[in-house]
Amino acid sequence: MTAPDSAPAPQPTPPVTPAPAPTRTRRARRPRLPEFEPPRITPGRAMAHLLGGLITLAVLAYFQWTPGEWPVRLLTWVALTIIADEFDGWYGYVALLLGGLGYFSPVTTPEQWAVILPLVGGALTGVLLIKHSGGLFVLPFAAALYAGVIIGMGRFATKLDGSLTLPTNEEFQRTALVAMIIGLTVSAVRRIVSLILRARARRTQREAAPNA
Repeated sequence: MTAPDSAPAPQPTPPVTPAPAPTRTRRARRPRLPEFEPPRITPGRAMAHLLGGLITLAVLAYFQWTPGEWPVRLLTWVALTIIADEFDGWYGYVALLLGGLGYFSPVTTPEQWAVILPLVGGALTGVLLIKHSGGLFVLPFAAALYAGVIIGMGRFATKLDGSLTLPTNEEFQRTALVAMIIGLTVSAVRRIVSLILRARARRTQREAAPNA
């Protein structure tokens, strides 16, 4: 009687190693440039701001200290306050305070100035605050606020106080509005030029980035 053939021992299967995943060559990404870069405060720009602000304040102080009718004082006060604000925020607020400089000068202050100072000063403060809240596109809102106060007082001043006739004066309203237009026009031109210069600087930087 013959013994049954023994079954062959199972051979161990070698471990299956997964094929390495194909490596993808990643393209180097260009660094993204910021859309809006903060303006660089160079020594030349800082000196220009300092001189421009001080000169504007000096001219305004001259008109507020020396003799002059109230239309001249009103025109220079409003226009130069808005212009001084373009050099730096605190120049604008100093110019706003210079509206009361006439009370300390040896020259007699015009009688109407006691009405003009608080009325126009309040509207002018609102203009400065709105200007500081944004860029070019906030200027129409500043103009609307200022014009609304001046025109509104012209319509309702006598109803509040019968002796308060100056706000209804056409020369007062015309002078106050023209001064505002002059100041905000200078502000708009300055901001448009600044936007153009920044756009050119960003374009030049983008063109130089691939070669870096």
